[in-house]
Amino acid sequence: MLNNNCLLCHAAKCTKACGVFEPDRYLRSLYFDNEYVAMNEIPDELPCLNCDARCEKACVNHVSIKDILMKIRTDRTDKKTITYDCLKTDFCGFTMENPFLLSSSVVASTYDMCARAFDAGWAGAAFKTVCLMDIQEASPRFSALQGDNNRIIGFKNIEQLSDHTLIENIKIFKELKKNYPSKFLLVSIMGRDDAEWKYLAQMLDDSGADALELNFSCPNMTEGNTGSDVGQIPELVERYTRVVKENTKLPIIAKLTPNVTRIEDSADAAIRGGADGIAAINTIKSLIDVDINPKDGVYQASIGGYSGKAVKPIALRFIADLSLDPNLKGKHITAMGGIETWKDALEFIVLGANSVQVTTAVMQYGYRIIDDLKDGMALYLINHGYSSVEELRSKTIQGIVPTDSLDRSYVIYPKFDRSRCLGCERCYISCMDGGHQAIEIVDGYPRLNVKKCVGCHLCVLVCPNHAIVSSKIRVPKDKMAGN
Repeated sequence: MLNNNCLLCHAAKCTKACGVFEPDRYLRSLYFDNEYVAMNEIPDELPCLNCDARCEKACVNHVSIKDILMKIRTDRTDKKTITYDCLKTDFCGFTMENPFLLSSSVVASTYDMCARAFDAGWAGAAFKTVCLMDIQEASPRFSALQGDNNRIIGFKNIEQLSDHTLIENIKIFKELKKNYPSKFLLVSIMGRDDAEWKYLAQMLDDSGADALELNFSCPNMTEGNTGSDVGQIPELVERYTRVVKENTKLPIIAKLTPNVTRIEDSADAAIRGGADGIAAINTIKSLIDVDINPKDGVYQASIGGYSGKAVKPIALRFIADLSLDPNLKGKHITAMGGIETWKDALEFIVLGANSVQVTTAVMQYGYRIIDDLKDGMALYLINHGYSSVEELRSKTIQGIVPTDSLDRSYVIYPKFDRSRCLGCERCYISCMDGGHQAIEIVDGYPRLNVKKCVGCHLCVLVCPNHAIVSSKIRVPKDKMAGN
């Protein structure tokens, strides 16, 4: 596929200029790994053929829109009808239209925000944590690590809990449930002691909430005995879970911190306390920026919660651990941590998650990404013959291979596509200084020295134009060219 440097504009000028269909919708599909959705949905009679490319003239970032759309249409195979019935899933007895929820955060903190998300197609929301504390936020409170194209890789926040009063929040919940009865409302709560957990549970029992999420995981709290401080102590997790369970008729989900060695210990404690499921992971306690301009000779930095694409591998490991925990059999697992695309969500589901929650991607791209999540997931299920998300989840992966069990008897060599090579020689630099000196430059292009190559695939990872791929051919080590 051609390079797509679309900025994902709001009210995109390319679509306004086109006036026939929505080119920005297809560009966004490509951005979020929905190439097959774009191919499937693009019109049979593409109006671009004899067009003067008004969309490109209007584009603020000079994207080759016409060429991209023409290639999408050329590459299309059989067209499928996308329906969403296969996305329905159960959350503690409540049937959700799809497995996608907003996670408890700023993206689900007011009536208007949740209503707009529900109208866009999100199945529900975990509302920003309700408490009895006086919340005073810092400013600014966000920071990020960015990649070469300014796409956010990792995101740090020092955001705390809802700054609305309990009564104000209850009014919001009742209004949301009245106007959106088919949407799932998961209300997050946090107390400082038994009395506060009990009071919150009782007050929210008839508030319109469909379930309660117990926040044992926020790393940004200014008061002790709250958030991740609780989540790291299984005895407290069990105790507060039991207090809530005894004071509500609603299902309860314990949201756990990743700032532990074994998340199963806290999960098992929550189940003993009466939890109906587990939410994981919340943000990872971190430092992302150190101010290198000292104030009075002191270098400063702040601890906060780390999220975004960078934490996904960590979140996946924790969800795998929870899924394999026999004490959680039959319990709902709602997963989060670096989900941007339907492929990200799919990885959590095949590891055993029943539903997934999203925050950081919404903060970057808006509620509109639900279209990309739904379309991509639905088309995947249809193409692979699954009738439901649950049918896919029932095949929860059992093939997680420990490092000491890896097959080390073969090598897979990289394969070079000279037609895509730009001649930047990045692969050569990386192999020389960080690999096994197995790449030579001949006539301006890289050539593999199979006598030195050990199949580490560093070159595959650093190539900026995907001109190096895995050959997929396993060569036994005793048959390698160097032997």
